Amino acid sequence: MIKELRQEFNRNFSEEKYQNFLSSLNVGYPKIPFRVAETPVFIPDELKQKLIKAGDDILNFIKQPNFKELTDKAIPAKWFVPNENAHPHFVVMDFGIHQNQNGELLPMLIEMQGFPSLFGFQTLLAEKYVSSYQLNPLLTSYFGNFDTHSYFNLLKKVIVGDEDPSQVALMDIDAPHQKTAIDFYITAQKLGIKILSITDIKKRGRSLFYIEEGKEIQLKRIYNRLIFDEVADNLSVFKEGFDPREELDIKWITHPNWFYRISKYTMPFLKSPFIPETSFLDKVSFLPADLENYVLKPLFSFAGSGVIIDVTQQDIKNIKNPENWILQRKVNYSPVVEAPNGGVKVEIRLMYIWPDHEEPQLCINLARLSKGKMIGVSHNKDFDWVGGTTGLFL
Repeated sequence: MIKELRQEFNRNFSEEKYQNFLSSLNVGYPKIPFRVAETPVFIPDELKQKLIKAGDDILNFIKQPNFKELTDKAIPAKWFVPNENAHPHFVVMDFGIHQNQNGELLPMLIEMQGFPSLFGFQTLLAEKYVSSYQLNPLLTSYFGNFDTHSYFNLLKKVIVGDEDPSQVALMDIDAPHQKTAIDFYITAQKLGIKILSITDIKKRGRSLFYIEEGKEIQLKRIYNRLIFDEVADNLSVFKEGFDPREELDIKWITHPNWFYRISKYTMPFLKSPFIPETSFLDKVSFLPADLENYVLKPLFSFAGSGVIIDVTQQDIKNIKNPENWILQRKVNYSPVVEAPNGGVKVEIRLMYIWPDHEEPQLCINLARLSKGKMIGVSHNKDFDWVGGTTGLFL
């Protein structure tokens, strides 16, 4: 989107450079199973400032004293976890980029989560784009005054705190084999923490521990990457490991309830030029005449599952539990990234770290390129110049 940098990149691009770039990403880490795009996104300063403003608008709402009261119903009763803290340690916000009639680039909120994302991998990705393609070394994916050193210091402060790193674990359902395992390994390497599947962790009383070389090591903190939806049909993992919903002597980073509080559920409460009109479906008195310009989203799903794009009145009639759906005006993603074979749509994720008793800090970003109807692997299977990437700016 920075025209000069885009033209220079496209002019110098070659398939050989791209393959070398991909190879460099996998050195020393598990093979990446998802598609990484050929190019970074060159974000102009005007768009960067709008993204920051959009994020500030949303955070100001989250920081309201009554936020928990407003979002209590967001947490499904069966997934409620006790001992919730005052605020999430991570917030991510996804913005689709729209270009209006005046050629102005506008970020429009698509989704948000009080849950960590690829906070480790995105640092490596940005570094490899710059080095592999010999880009301007001043290009960065960090916001503010962050660099790699200060960024990982903050990440360690939040995840590890004052504990011994051996008593801190990144946890998921089957951590070493997740699609995002490369992120887990980068994070563990940088912070010195363990990578554990939930079945590796045992419970005695209120304490959690794991076994290493025949020795029991008590856990003090869990960097939680487990999404309950992924275990809904396999609760046996709780019996093999432990049930996160019990009273435990553990500090969650971040507490599982925030995954639901800061989510699609939050969007109908938000008002900002950067947020599309969104309503709980059961609160909609009259359906819009231009229903084709809206999307239906289930509240309790992730990774885009269940979304209805081309909405009809029959779709709405078919929904049995409208209180668990939102109706949202479509965001018209514009093909603003120029690829050699045409324009590509882009979504940019702002990634915040929120230390205890401090303000949230916008640190880094993630971007995704798409030529399909939606951002996501299943909608972009047969395309090139799509997939995961990062935004770079000067």
